[in-house]
Amino acid sequence: MEGAKGDNPLIWPLLTLLKSSRQSWKVHHLASELQTKGLMHNLDPMPEKDLFKRNFLLMNALYELQDMLMPRQWLQVKAMEIQIFRVIPANADIAHIRDGALREYYLDWSNYDASVNVVREMLESFWSSYQQFIGVNAQLMHKGHALKVFELDETATDKEIRKQWRKLALKWHPDRDDGDAERFREVCEAWQTLRDRALGGAYQTNA
Repeated sequence: MEGAKGDNPLIWPLLTLLKSSRQSWKVHHLASELQTKGLMHNLDPMPEKDLFKRNFLLMNALYELQDMLMPRQWLQVKAMEIQIFRVIPANADIAHIRDGALREYYLDWSNYDASVNVVREMLESFWSSYQQFIGVNAQLMHKGHALKVFELDETATDKEIRKQWRKLALKWHPDRDDGDAERFREVCEAWQTLRDRALGGAYQTNA
């Protein structure tokens, strides 16, 4: 499988949790907190595989968020020491290069032991839970308005839509210093309308 490249909805709740405390987090503490919020579910009937898949989803989201926050902020991704730094440490570039192989592993969905359909259903389930988490409007936004929110027009490519989603969601996330909860919610509603188009083909497999 080439890999399901849909957005991991854990990215935004993780940003909230990491911004809520100056201290570092441990992976299993993050997992427990997400489970409490109804955003982390059982992923496999076998305990060992369930643990691996939970860890994979968390690490995938953390490395995605790390890339999104750079170069303004540094997200340290260590299993027992996960923390956002407002000031980029002097050794951040070295750490980013050093962790390259591990980051690539967790960003490659083909390393997640599940069929394409299971991954799709899992992410759909997470999105449904996430809607409740942020209070997204149940009615889909009109496509034209959604594109306007994204500052795009009808000629926008799937790649441009997805890139703009991440840019605007990160910009307006309420836990950012200059964030705005209402703008963030509007961007999420626009993404709900546009995401099927932007992720079209993301779950295709190669022989």
